[in-house]
Amino acid sequence: MVAVSAVFEENAEGEHPRRKRETERTDGDDDFASPPPSSSSSSSLNTPSSSGKRKDGISSSSGKSSLSASLKSETEEEEEEEEKDDDDREENDVSSLLERLALGDEKCDGEEKNYTNASFSSLASRQPVGGNALKTKDLRGVAEYVNSDACKNIVVMCGAGVSVSAGIPDFRTPGTGLYDNLAAYDLPYPQAVFEIGFFKSNPEPFYLLASHLQPGKFEPTKTHKFIKLLETKKKLRRCFTQNIDSLETKAGVSEEKVVAAHGNFDTARCLRGHAQDVKKVMEHVARGAPMRCEQCEEYVKPDIVFFGENLPVRFGKLAKVDFNRENCDLLIVMGTSLQVQPFAGLIEYPDIDCPRILINREKVGEVPSRRGFFERGTSKGRGFDFSEEGKRDVLFLGDCDDGVSELCKHLGWEL
Repeated sequence: MVAVSAVFEENAEGEHPRRKRETERTDGDDDFASPPPSSSSSSSLNTPSSSGKRKDGISSSSGKSSLSASLKSETEEEEEEEEKDDDDREENDVSSLLERLALGDEKCDGEEKNYTNASFSSLASRQPVGGNALKTKDLRGVAEYVNSDACKNIVVMCGAGVSVSAGIPDFRTPGTGLYDNLAAYDLPYPQAVFEIGFFKSNPEPFYLLASHLQPGKFEPTKTHKFIKLLETKKKLRRCFTQNIDSLETKAGVSEEKVVAAHGNFDTARCLRGHAQDVKKVMEHVARGAPMRCEQCEEYVKPDIVFFGENLPVRFGKLAKVDFNRENCDLLIVMGTSLQVQPFAGLIEYPDIDCPRILINREKVGEVPSRRGFFERGTSKGRGFDFSEEGKRDVLFLGDCDDGVSELCKHLGWEL
């Protein structure tokens, strides 16, 4: 087991322009519904992204198209009529999008589900206006819900923040983050160290970086132990983690309960797919010396997912199952910037009445606007809503260990 953390969380302000792209999903599984795309084009609202590559996607902001802005009417009456027609078309497009979000735009037995206006008419009653599962929108309310019989399946999402207290730096924190300390590696830009194209031409920076994060020197944090406690209490459905440090399993969480969305150092292979002896690979990592495959002479890389590579098939298959209405009673998101797709889009998949809690140093993943029901539908789907109007999302601002410790106090659990 290798204790090395890498979540590949992008710094939105410092990302390289060649990789600043629209949100895309990955896993190669056609049955895995993709996050709703954001676009100013109404025709794209009903077209799910289908890229098979991992992206550091930042969703492009959506805007309203206005037919009346491009056509000049001769009379005010004609202008009003055109604006009304345009609004009707836009409302239909947004209705279609919201219908997909709430009902799941998936395939059943090889055929697309057909949703009618009648099916959308029932959507209003399912919008997140109540969130009745939580009596109070705070840690106490979450704890009361977790201890109830109604909360049987908890899904956890982890980022680099859960491993910071173990001594593993995250990527984005100014001054201490890894992206701020990669100048010595002669990179064209910091994120290149985790890009498959750059690795193929120059793997040394990655090996040098990995050599400073030696296996075995890091221990699980309180947050990792909290995830194990959820499993012990028979509440944990799954833990989806961006980290490659394997500290979840080192804390005792069963391997079947953990989905390493970005892979880890537990296995390795060359760029042509030949399996490698992990011990030999880590010996090269310790020396900062790139390893080549004995069979084909290609460079060897641990099975972590670089930008430009496919995510594990298991990620897509389990995400489709674990986030549905029957299997996700509570979503706990901890220590992540929610800037790397498709992982970030997972927060939008639980049912619209499923409570969610974010434990993080800063607010992330919020709905961009609350100016109107349909406008929210054209932005990022069901992002976090910590406003007074939002009833199901709870926010704890601070370190992950502090958040889970406070939650355990309300739960009456020994961490």
